[in-house]
Amino acid sequence: MIRETAPAGIARSQWRVIILSSLGGALEFYDFVIYSVFAQYIGTAFFPASDPLTSLILSFSAFAVGYLFRPLGGIVFSHFGDRYGRRRVFIIAILIMSLSTVAMGLLPTFATWGITSSILMVMLRLIQGFCLGGELPGAITYVVETAPRRAGYAAGVIFFCVNSGVALASLLSLVVHTALLPAQVAQWGWRVGFLFGGLTGLVGFWLRLSLEETPGFKLMQHAAAKRPFIEVIRAYPVQVVIAVTAMTATAGFNGLLFAMPAFLPRVMGYTNLIAIQAQNVCLVVLSCGLLVAAWLGDRIPRRRILGTGAFLIALLSFPFFQAAADHSVGIILLFAAAGLVASLINGPMSAIAADLFPTRIRFTGVALSFNLAFSVFSGAAPLAATLLVKLTGSPVGPAYFMCGCALVALVGSLFIGRYDGRILSEHAAAAAPQS
Repeated sequence: MIRETAPAGIARSQWRVIILSSLGGALEFYDFVIYSVFAQYIGTAFFPASDPLTSLILSFSAFAVGYLFRPLGGIVFSHFGDRYGRRRVFIIAILIMSLSTVAMGLLPTFATWGITSSILMVMLRLIQGFCLGGELPGAITYVVETAPRRAGYAAGVIFFCVNSGVALASLLSLVVHTALLPAQVAQWGWRVGFLFGGLTGLVGFWLRLSLEETPGFKLMQHAAAKRPFIEVIRAYPVQVVIAVTAMTATAGFNGLLFAMPAFLPRVMGYTNLIAIQAQNVCLVVLSCGLLVAAWLGDRIPRRRILGTGAFLIALLSFPFFQAAADHSVGIILLFAAAGLVASLINGPMSAIAADLFPTRIRFTGVALSFNLAFSVFSGAAPLAATLLVKLTGSPVGPAYFMCGCALVALVGSLFIGRYDGRILSEHAAAAAPQS
Protein backbone atom coordinates (compact mmCIF):
# COMPACT_ATOMS: atom_id res chain seq x y z
CA MET A 1 0.00 0.00 0.00
CA ILE A 2 1.24 3.51 -0.81
CA ARG A 3 0.07 4.72 2.61
CA GLU A 4 2.86 2.75 4.27
CA THR A 5 5.59 4.91 2.66
CA ALA A 6 4.03 8.20 3.78
CA PRO A 7 6.11 10.48 6.04
CA ALA A 8 5.31 10.81 9.72
CA GLY A 9 3.76 14.25 9.62
CA ILE A 10 2.81 17.43 7.80
CA ALA A 11 5.41 20.12 7.10
CA ARG A 12 5.08 23.54 8.77
CA SER A 13 4.41 25.27 5.45
CA GLN A 14 1.65 22.76 4.70
CA TRP A 15 0.12 23.32 8.14
CA ARG A 16 -0.06 27.05 7.45
CA VAL A 17 -2.05 26.52 4.26
CA ILE A 18 -4.33 23.92 5.88
CA ILE A 19 -5.11 26.15 8.86
CA LEU A 20 -5.77 29.24 6.74
CA SER A 21 -8.06 27.27 4.43
CA SER A 22 -9.86 25.64 7.33
CA LEU A 23 -10.35 28.81 9.37
CA GLY A 24 -11.99 30.51 6.43
CA GLY A 25 -14.29 27.51 6.02
CA ALA A 26 -15.15 27.61 9.72
CA LEU A 27 -16.17 31.26 9.54
CA GLU A 28 -18.16 30.74 6.38
CA PHE A 29 -19.94 27.66 7.69
CA TYR A 30 -20.78 29.54 10.87
CA ASP A 31 -22.52 32.12 8.71
CA PHE A 32 -24.54 29.38 7.04
CA VAL A 33 -25.68 27.42 10.09
CA ILE A 34 -26.41 30.36 12.38
CA TYR A 35 -29.77 30.47 10.61
CA SER A 36 -30.80 27.05 11.90
CA VAL A 37 -29.58 27.87 15.41
CA PHE A 38 -32.12 30.72 15.59
CA ALA A 39 -34.67 29.09 13.26
CA GLN A 40 -37.61 29.31 15.65
CA TYR A 41 -37.16 33.07 16.07
CA ILE A 42 -36.63 33.63 12.36
CA GLY A 43 -39.80 31.67 11.68
CA THR A 44 -41.79 33.98 13.95
CA ALA A 45 -40.15 37.14 12.58
CA PHE A 46 -40.28 36.39 8.84
CA PHE A 47 -42.73 33.49 8.38
CA PRO A 48 -45.49 34.03 10.96
CA ALA A 49 -48.31 31.47 11.27
CA SER A 50 -51.03 30.67 13.78
CA ASP A 51 -49.49 27.24 14.48
CA PRO A 52 -45.92 27.42 15.90
CA LEU A 53 -45.02 24.09 14.27
CA THR A 54 -46.16 25.44 10.88
CA SER A 55 -44.03 28.55 11.39
CA LEU A 56 -41.04 26.32 12.20
CA ILE A 57 -41.69 24.25 9.07
CA LEU A 58 -41.72 27.43 6.95
CA SER A 59 -38.49 28.57 8.58
CA PHE A 60 -36.82 25.22 7.91
CA SER A 61 -38.12 25.38 4.33
CA ALA A 62 -36.17 28.60 3.85
CA PHE A 63 -33.18 26.83 5.42
CA ALA A 64 -33.54 24.03 2.87
CA VAL A 65 -33.83 26.55 0.01
CA GLY A 66 -30.29 27.69 0.73
CA TYR A 67 -29.07 24.21 -0.10
CA LEU A 68 -30.76 24.25 -3.51
CA PHE A 69 -28.27 26.77 -4.88
CA ARG A 70 -25.25 24.93 -3.54
CA PRO A 71 -24.91 22.67 -6.62
CA LEU A 72 -25.08 25.70 -8.92
CA GLY A 73 -22.52 27.56 -6.83
CA GLY A 74 -20.32 24.48 -6.84
CA ILE A 75 -20.48 24.22 -10.63
CA VAL A 76 -19.62 27.90 -11.14
CA PHE A 77 -16.82 28.16 -8.58
CA SER A 78 -15.30 24.77 -9.41
CA HIS A 79 -15.28 25.63 -13.13
CA PHE A 80 -13.01 28.58 -12.46
CA GLY A 81 -11.09 26.66 -9.80
CA ASP A 82 -10.22 23.80 -12.16
CA ARG A 83 -9.44 26.10 -15.08
CA TYR A 84 -7.61 28.99 -13.45
CA GLY A 85 -6.68 27.92 -9.90
CA ARG A 86 -8.13 27.22 -6.47
CA ARG A 87 -7.07 30.41 -4.65
CA ARG A 88 -9.30 33.05 -6.18
CA VAL A 89 -12.57 31.20 -5.51
CA PHE A 90 -11.80 31.31 -1.78
CA ILE A 91 -11.47 35.08 -1.78
CA ILE A 92 -14.65 35.78 -3.74
CA ALA A 93 -16.84 33.22 -1.96
CA ILE A 94 -16.11 34.31 1.59
CA LEU A 95 -16.53 38.01 0.79
CA ILE A 96 -20.00 37.57 -0.73
CA MET A 97 -20.98 35.17 2.05
CA SER A 98 -20.01 37.62 4.77
CA LEU A 99 -21.88 40.54 3.22
CA SER A 100 -25.06 38.50 2.79
CA THR A 101 -24.90 37.36 6.42
CA VAL A 102 -24.64 40.95 7.64
CA ALA A 103 -27.65 41.82 5.46
CA MET A 104 -29.67 39.02 7.10
CA GLY A 105 -28.86 40.46 10.51
CA LEU A 106 -30.10 43.90 9.48
CA LEU A 107 -33.19 42.83 7.50
CA PRO A 108 -36.53 44.26 8.78
CA THR A 109 -39.10 41.67 9.84
CA PHE A 110 -42.48 40.69 8.37
CA ALA A 111 -44.20 43.12 10.75
CA THR A 112 -42.32 46.01 9.11
CA TRP A 113 -41.93 45.07 5.45
CA GLY A 114 -44.52 42.33 5.06
CA ILE A 115 -43.96 39.64 2.43
CA THR A 116 -40.99 41.59 1.04
CA SER A 117 -38.95 40.71 4.12
CA SER A 118 -39.77 37.00 3.67
CA ILE A 119 -38.71 37.10 0.01
CA LEU A 120 -35.46 38.92 0.81
CA MET A 121 -34.63 36.42 3.55
CA VAL A 122 -35.04 33.56 1.08
CA MET A 123 -32.93 35.39 -1.53
CA LEU A 124 -30.12 35.95 0.98
CA ARG A 125 -30.26 32.25 1.85
CA LEU A 126 -29.86 31.47 -1.84
CA ILE A 127 -26.77 33.68 -2.02
CA GLN A 128 -25.31 31.97 1.04
CA GLY A 129 -25.95 28.54 -0.45
CA PHE A 130 -24.43 29.58 -3.78
CA CYS A 131 -21.19 30.68 -2.10
CA LEU A 132 -20.95 27.71 0.24
CA GLY A 133 -21.31 25.42 -2.78
CA GLY A 134 -17.81 26.43 -3.84
CA GLU A 135 -16.31 26.98 -0.40
CA LEU A 136 -15.97 23.57 1.23
CA PRO A 137 -15.23 21.57 -1.96
CA GLY A 138 -12.56 24.15 -2.74
CA ALA A 139 -11.05 23.83 0.73
CA ILE A 140 -11.02 20.03 0.49
CA THR A 141 -9.33 20.17 -2.91
CA TYR A 142 -6.87 22.77 -1.70
CA VAL A 143 -5.59 20.85 1.32
CA VAL A 144 -5.42 17.36 -0.19
CA GLU A 145 -3.27 18.77 -3.01
CA THR A 146 -1.13 20.67 -0.51
CA ALA A 147 -0.46 17.61 1.68
CA PRO A 148 -1.17 14.59 -0.57
CA ARG A 149 0.59 12.04 1.66
CA ARG A 150 -1.62 13.03 4.57
CA ALA A 151 -4.70 13.89 2.53
CA GLY A 152 -7.10 12.18 4.90
CA TYR A 153 -5.87 13.94 8.01
CA ALA A 154 -5.59 17.30 6.20
CA ALA A 155 -9.19 17.03 5.03
CA GLY A 156 -10.18 16.00 8.55
CA VAL A 157 -8.71 19.23 9.89
CA ILE A 158 -11.05 21.16 7.61
CA PHE A 159 -14.11 19.53 9.12
CA PHE A 160 -12.69 19.90 12.61
CA CYS A 161 -12.58 23.64 11.94
CA VAL A 162 -15.96 23.59 10.19
CA ASN A 163 -17.48 21.93 13.25
CA SER A 164 -15.71 24.53 15.35
CA GLY A 165 -17.60 27.14 13.34
CA VAL A 166 -20.84 25.32 14.08
CA ALA A 167 -19.86 25.08 17.75
CA LEU A 168 -19.14 28.81 17.73
CA ALA A 169 -22.63 29.46 16.38
CA SER A 170 -24.12 27.21 19.05
CA LEU A 171 -21.96 28.81 21.76
CA LEU A 172 -23.06 32.28 20.69
CA SER A 173 -26.66 31.10 20.87
CA LEU A 174 -25.98 29.83 24.40
CA VAL A 175 -24.55 33.22 25.40
CA VAL A 176 -27.49 35.07 23.87
CA HIS A 177 -30.05 32.85 25.62
CA THR A 178 -28.19 33.18 28.92
CA ALA A 179 -27.67 36.95 28.78
CA LEU A 180 -31.08 37.97 27.43
CA LEU A 181 -34.68 37.36 28.35
CA PRO A 182 -36.67 35.11 25.96
CA ALA A 183 -38.64 38.11 24.69
CA GLN A 184 -35.41 39.98 23.94
CA VAL A 185 -33.95 37.01 22.05
CA ALA A 186 -37.11 36.78 19.94
CA GLN A 187 -37.20 40.52 19.31
CA TRP A 188 -33.58 41.32 18.45
CA GLY A 189 -31.14 38.92 20.14
CA TRP A 190 -31.09 36.49 17.21
CA ARG A 191 -29.62 39.26 15.02
CA VAL A 192 -26.40 39.23 17.06
CA GLY A 193 -25.42 35.89 15.56
CA PHE A 194 -25.68 37.14 11.98
CA LEU A 195 -23.85 40.42 12.60
CA PHE A 196 -21.05 38.70 14.50
CA GLY A 197 -20.67 36.03 11.81
CA GLY A 198 -20.65 38.51 8.94
CA LEU A 199 -17.96 40.65 10.53
CA THR A 200 -15.73 37.72 11.48
CA GLY A 201 -16.15 36.39 7.93
CA LEU A 202 -14.34 39.48 6.73
CA VAL A 203 -11.41 38.36 8.88
CA GLY A 204 -11.39 35.09 6.96
CA PHE A 205 -11.40 37.08 3.72
CA TRP A 206 -8.33 39.01 4.84
CA LEU A 207 -6.49 35.84 5.92
CA ARG A 208 -7.06 34.14 2.59
CA LEU A 209 -5.44 36.94 0.64
CA SER A 210 -2.06 35.48 1.67
CA LEU A 211 -2.73 32.00 0.23
CA GLU A 212 -0.86 30.77 -2.82
CA GLU A 213 -1.89 28.26 -5.47
CA THR A 214 -1.62 24.53 -4.65
CA PRO A 215 1.45 22.60 -5.85
CA GLY A 216 -0.80 19.97 -7.40
CA PHE A 217 -2.60 22.48 -9.62
CA LYS A 218 0.67 24.15 -10.62
CA LEU A 219 2.03 20.80 -11.80
CA MET A 220 -1.14 19.97 -13.74
CA GLN A 221 -2.02 23.47 -14.94
CA HIS A 222 -0.92 22.70 -18.48
CA ALA A 223 -3.54 19.94 -18.60
CA ALA A 224 -6.39 21.97 -17.07
CA ALA A 225 -9.81 20.91 -18.34
CA LYS A 226 -11.60 23.40 -20.57
CA ARG A 227 -15.04 22.14 -19.57
CA PRO A 228 -14.50 20.35 -16.25
CA PHE A 229 -18.18 19.87 -15.43
CA ILE A 230 -18.89 18.18 -18.78
CA GLU A 231 -15.83 15.98 -18.36
CA VAL A 232 -16.93 14.85 -14.89
CA ILE A 233 -20.43 14.02 -16.10
CA ARG A 234 -19.20 12.08 -19.13
CA ALA A 235 -16.12 10.32 -17.77
CA TYR A 236 -16.71 9.94 -14.02
CA PRO A 237 -20.43 9.41 -13.34
CA VAL A 238 -19.83 6.28 -11.25
CA GLN A 239 -17.31 8.10 -9.07
CA VAL A 240 -19.82 10.91 -8.52
CA VAL A 241 -22.47 8.45 -7.35
CA ILE A 242 -20.02 6.70 -5.01
CA ALA A 243 -18.82 10.03 -3.57
CA VAL A 244 -22.42 11.12 -2.95
CA THR A 245 -23.19 7.89 -1.09
CA ALA A 246 -20.02 8.28 0.99
CA MET A 247 -21.27 11.69 2.18
CA THR A 248 -24.94 10.84 2.65
CA ALA A 249 -24.81 9.74 6.29
CA THR A 250 -22.73 12.74 7.35
CA ALA A 251 -25.02 15.09 5.45
CA GLY A 252 -28.13 13.68 7.10
CA PHE A 253 -26.57 13.66 10.56
CA ASN A 254 -25.30 17.24 10.29
CA GLY A 255 -28.64 18.49 9.01
CA LEU A 256 -30.46 16.97 11.97
CA LEU A 257 -27.83 18.17 14.44
CA PHE A 258 -28.10 21.77 13.23
CA ALA A 259 -31.86 21.64 13.82
CA MET A 260 -31.69 20.33 17.38
CA PRO A 261 -31.82 23.75 19.16
CA ALA A 262 -35.21 24.29 17.54
CA PHE A 263 -36.38 20.65 17.36
CA LEU A 264 -35.76 19.45 20.93
CA PRO A 265 -37.70 22.25 22.70
CA ARG A 266 -40.65 22.19 20.30
CA VAL A 267 -41.03 18.43 19.87
CA MET A 268 -39.48 16.68 22.88
CA GLY A 269 -40.02 19.17 25.68
CA TYR A 270 -36.41 20.07 26.45
CA THR A 271 -35.44 23.62 27.38
CA ASN A 272 -33.59 25.82 24.88
CA LEU A 273 -30.54 25.81 27.14
CA ILE A 274 -30.35 22.01 27.43
CA ALA A 275 -30.83 21.62 23.67
CA ILE A 276 -27.93 23.97 22.92
CA GLN A 277 -25.73 22.28 25.52
CA ALA A 278 -26.43 18.87 24.00
CA GLN A 279 -25.58 20.15 20.54
CA ASN A 280 -22.31 21.63 21.79
CA VAL A 281 -21.28 18.41 23.50
CA CYS A 282 -22.02 16.45 20.34
CA LEU A 283 -19.97 18.87 18.25
CA VAL A 284 -16.97 18.68 20.57
CA VAL A 285 -16.98 14.88 20.62
CA LEU A 286 -17.58 14.71 16.87
CA SER A 287 -14.79 17.18 16.09
CA CYS A 288 -12.20 15.34 18.17
CA GLY A 289 -13.36 11.93 17.00
CA LEU A 290 -13.28 12.78 13.30
CA LEU A 291 -9.64 13.81 13.59
CA VAL A 292 -8.82 10.36 14.92
CA ALA A 293 -10.90 8.71 12.18
CA ALA A 294 -9.22 10.90 9.52
CA TRP A 295 -5.78 10.02 10.92
CA LEU A 296 -6.64 6.32 10.76
CA GLY A 297 -7.85 6.80 7.18
CA ASP A 298 -4.27 7.49 6.08
CA ARG A 299 -3.24 4.12 7.49
CA ILE A 300 -6.11 1.71 6.89
CA PRO A 301 -8.72 1.66 4.10
CA ARG A 302 -11.09 4.58 4.61
CA ARG A 303 -14.05 2.60 3.29
CA ARG A 304 -13.86 0.28 6.32
CA ILE A 305 -14.09 3.19 8.75
CA LEU A 306 -17.01 4.69 6.82
CA GLY A 307 -18.84 1.37 6.59
CA THR A 308 -18.47 0.69 10.31
CA GLY A 309 -19.85 4.11 11.22
CA ALA A 310 -22.76 3.82 8.79
CA PHE A 311 -23.70 0.40 10.15
CA LEU A 312 -23.69 1.66 13.75
CA ILE A 313 -25.86 4.67 12.88
CA ALA A 314 -28.39 2.50 11.07
CA LEU A 315 -28.49 0.18 14.07
CA LEU A 316 -28.77 2.88 16.75
CA SER A 317 -30.96 5.61 15.19
CA PHE A 318 -34.27 4.36 16.57
CA PRO A 319 -32.97 3.62 20.10
CA PHE A 320 -31.39 7.09 20.17
CA PHE A 321 -34.56 9.01 19.29
CA GLN A 322 -36.70 6.80 21.52
CA ALA A 323 -34.45 7.41 24.51
CA ALA A 324 -34.41 11.14 23.80
CA ALA A 325 -38.20 11.27 23.50
CA ASP A 326 -38.73 9.25 26.68
CA HIS A 327 -36.09 11.22 28.62
CA SER A 328 -34.90 7.80 29.79
CA VAL A 329 -31.21 8.59 29.20
CA GLY A 330 -29.52 11.91 29.87
CA ILE A 331 -29.66 14.00 26.69
CA ILE A 332 -26.04 15.13 27.10
CA LEU A 333 -24.84 11.53 27.29
CA LEU A 334 -26.98 10.60 24.28
CA PHE A 335 -25.54 13.36 22.15
CA ALA A 336 -21.97 12.59 23.22
CA ALA A 337 -22.46 9.00 22.07
CA ALA A 338 -24.00 10.20 18.81
CA GLY A 339 -21.00 12.45 18.15
CA LEU A 340 -18.60 9.57 18.77
CA VAL A 341 -20.37 7.28 16.29
CA ALA A 342 -20.79 10.06 13.71
CA SER A 343 -17.06 10.76 13.76
CA LEU A 344 -16.53 7.44 11.96
CA ILE A 345 -18.52 8.62 8.94
CA ASN A 346 -17.33 12.23 9.00
CA GLY A 347 -13.59 11.64 9.38
CA PRO A 348 -12.85 9.71 6.13
CA MET A 349 -15.62 11.25 4.00
CA SER A 350 -13.76 14.17 2.38
CA ALA A 351 -10.61 12.28 1.47
CA ILE A 352 -12.69 9.48 -0.03
CA ALA A 353 -14.42 11.94 -2.35
CA ALA A 354 -11.20 13.75 -3.33
CA ASP A 355 -9.45 10.43 -4.00
CA LEU A 356 -12.01 9.45 -6.64
CA PHE A 357 -11.12 12.22 -9.12
CA PRO A 358 -7.92 13.26 -10.93
CA THR A 359 -6.35 16.66 -10.25
CA ARG A 360 -7.46 18.29 -13.48
CA ILE A 361 -11.16 17.99 -12.53
CA ARG A 362 -10.94 17.26 -8.79
CA PHE A 363 -12.50 20.54 -7.66
CA THR A 364 -15.50 19.98 -9.94
CA GLY A 365 -15.89 16.32 -9.00
CA VAL A 366 -15.76 17.03 -5.27
CA ALA A 367 -18.05 20.07 -5.60
CA LEU A 368 -20.68 18.19 -7.59
CA SER A 369 -20.68 15.20 -5.24
CA PHE A 370 -20.52 17.23 -2.05
CA ASN A 371 -23.28 19.61 -3.02
CA LEU A 372 -25.60 16.91 -4.31
CA ALA A 373 -25.23 14.97 -1.06
CA PHE A 374 -25.62 17.92 1.27
CA SER A 375 -28.34 19.65 -0.75
CA VAL A 376 -30.55 16.57 -0.75
CA PHE A 377 -29.80 14.99 2.61
CA SER A 378 -28.61 17.82 4.85
CA GLY A 379 -30.75 20.62 3.51
CA ALA A 380 -33.90 18.52 3.77
CA ALA A 381 -33.09 16.98 7.17
CA PRO A 382 -34.71 19.59 9.47
CA LEU A 383 -37.79 19.80 7.27
CA ALA A 384 -38.00 16.01 6.90
CA ALA A 385 -37.63 15.50 10.64
CA THR A 386 -40.40 17.98 11.43
CA LEU A 387 -42.72 16.55 8.78
CA LEU A 388 -42.09 12.98 9.94
CA VAL A 389 -43.07 13.99 13.47
CA LYS A 390 -46.25 15.56 12.14
CA LEU A 391 -47.10 12.64 9.83
CA THR A 392 -46.32 9.81 12.27
CA GLY A 393 -47.44 11.61 15.40
CA SER A 394 -44.27 10.36 17.06
CA PRO A 395 -41.10 12.25 18.07
CA VAL A 396 -39.12 9.21 16.90
CA GLY A 397 -40.03 10.00 13.27
CA PRO A 398 -36.59 11.46 12.34
CA ALA A 399 -35.00 8.06 12.98
CA TYR A 400 -36.46 6.82 9.67
CA PHE A 401 -34.60 9.57 7.84
CA MET A 402 -31.29 9.01 9.65
CA CYS A 403 -31.43 5.25 9.26
CA GLY A 404 -32.08 5.60 5.53
CA CYS A 405 -29.09 7.92 5.09
CA ALA A 406 -26.85 5.49 6.95
CA LEU A 407 -27.92 2.54 4.81
CA VAL A 408 -27.12 4.48 1.62
CA ALA A 409 -23.61 5.21 2.95
CA LEU A 410 -23.14 1.60 3.99
CA VAL A 411 -23.97 0.34 0.50
CA GLY A 412 -21.74 2.98 -1.08
CA SER A 413 -18.77 1.98 1.08
CA LEU A 414 -18.79 -1.46 -0.56
CA PHE A 415 -17.79 0.03 -3.93
CA ILE A 416 -15.20 2.64 -2.94
CA GLY A 417 -12.21 0.32 -3.16
CA ARG A 418 -12.60 -0.12 -6.91
CA TYR A 419 -11.92 3.53 -7.69
CA ASP A 420 -9.80 5.20 -4.98
CA GLY A 421 -6.05 5.92 -4.89
CA ARG A 422 -5.62 8.86 -7.30
CA ILE A 423 -4.14 11.44 -4.90
CA LEU A 424 -0.99 9.52 -4.03
CA SER A 425 -0.56 7.90 -7.45
CA GLU A 426 -0.67 11.28 -9.21
CA HIS A 427 1.61 12.82 -6.62
CA ALA A 428 4.15 10.02 -7.11
CA ALA A 429 3.94 10.35 -10.91
CA ALA A 430 4.46 14.12 -10.77
CA ALA A 431 7.41 13.78 -8.39
CA ALA A 432 9.15 11.08 -10.47
CA PRO A 433 12.17 12.22 -12.52
CA GLN A 434 11.36 12.80 -16.17
CA SER A 435 13.41 10.93 -18.76
